[in-house]
This record gives sequence, structure tokens and C-alpha cells, in this order.
Amino acid sequence: MPSEFSSDGSLSNAEQLTKNCSNPYEIIPINGVYDSYLNALEPVFKGTKFNVAEENLQARARGMMLMAISNKKGGILLNTSNKSEMSVGYSTLYGDMCGGLSPIGDLYKMEVYALAKFINKKHGTLIPEEIINKEPSAELRPDQKDSDSLPIYPVLDKILYQYIEERKSPQEIISSGIEELVVMDVLSKVNRNEYKRYQAAPVIRVSKKAFGYGRRMPLVGKYF
Repeated sequence: MPSEFSSDGSLSNAEQLTKNCSNPYEIIPINGVYDSYLNALEPVFKGTKFNVAEENLQARARGMMLMAISNKKGGILLNTSNKSEMSVGYSTLYGDMCGGLSPIGDLYKMEVYALAKFINKKHGTLIPEEIINKEPSAELRPDQKDSDSLPIYPVLDKILYQYIEERKSPQEIISSGIEELVVMDVLSKVNRNEYKRYQAAPVIRVSKKAFGYGRRMPLVGKYF
């Protein structure tokens, strides 16, 4: 579902992955839907700069179209958010958070990479190496990278695991050798985005602290 910001590599890699899995597929650009949203919102957006609102419109265009296909075809839409993204709210409500089931929602980003490598080791290069090796990006604006908004995933996952699974305090996490500003920024994101997780698809639990029934926090409260 490419937009004007989707790289040629992302499109070709997705197509190759689908072929490798022998799945049927369609390429449905979202440009027309996205442009119609912008035209409808022009009186409200007029005079403002491109920001997260336009970024999220793309994710919501995809979510709307996928839900329509789910309704028409009678299938369930699988949500593809991972635990790292769910933790810090790096996802769009009513956009890429759409879905009836979240199969990898209890796997941190680095665990998703490890799983992908395990699958390739067992089944050959089923998942194109470019998908595993390229720098993560939502591709919702020019030259966007996940690391523009977040620490690199090995660091992020280390913070999240200590906070969520091990229930460590901010000071205990900082004492593990991670910069204080980074730790506090990540934990703030986790706490601010509980409202999104309340509305997320059910997560298949594979750890002792999956989001959902495994970890419920107050929507409004002071954490530390």
C-alpha cells in the first residue's frame, strides 16, 4: 500500500516476501485516498506545516482500506505492531493499530529480528535480507528513520525489558549504564501511551508481562 514516501525497496521487498510465502497479493496505492483527505481538511489545515497529522493520515488511510478488505473478504486483519512500538506509542491509533489479533505484540523489536533470522535459517531466505538489514522507518515523511524519534532498538529494548518485565525503577535502569535523559524520555513515552494500548488488538502472550491482561496500568496517574 505505497504512498509518495514509500521507497522502491520497501515495495519490492514486500512483493518478494509475499511471493516467497506463495500468498496472493494486490498493490493498492493510497495516494488517491490520502489526497482526498487532505483536500477535505484543507480549510482546517490551511497555513499549517506538514507534521504528524499528515503522517498519521497515511497510516489511517491504510487501516481504513485494510478493514474494508477484511469486511468484504471475511478474513481477520492481523495487527503487526511489536512490543517495542506498543510500549512507546510508536503507532497510529485507528491506523496501523487496526486489527483483530496481534500475533507479535509480545515480541520486542530485536526479538522480531531474531525470529526472522530463525525462520530464514530453517526455511531458506524466506524473508528478504534487505527487510532485516535496512534501517527501520515508518516512511511517512521524506528520509524518516525510527531513530529520529527513538533510541536505537537494542538500547530501547533494554530499557523496556527492565521497566516492564523486571519492574525496575528509573534509577535502577539508569544505573545499568544508560543515559538518564534517554531513560526518562522512554519511560515517559511508555506511561503516556497507556490509552493506546487499551484500544489495541488482543496480543498473543509469550512472555510473563504481555500488554493487555498481563499488564494493566491506570490511564491517569503519576508513575514516578
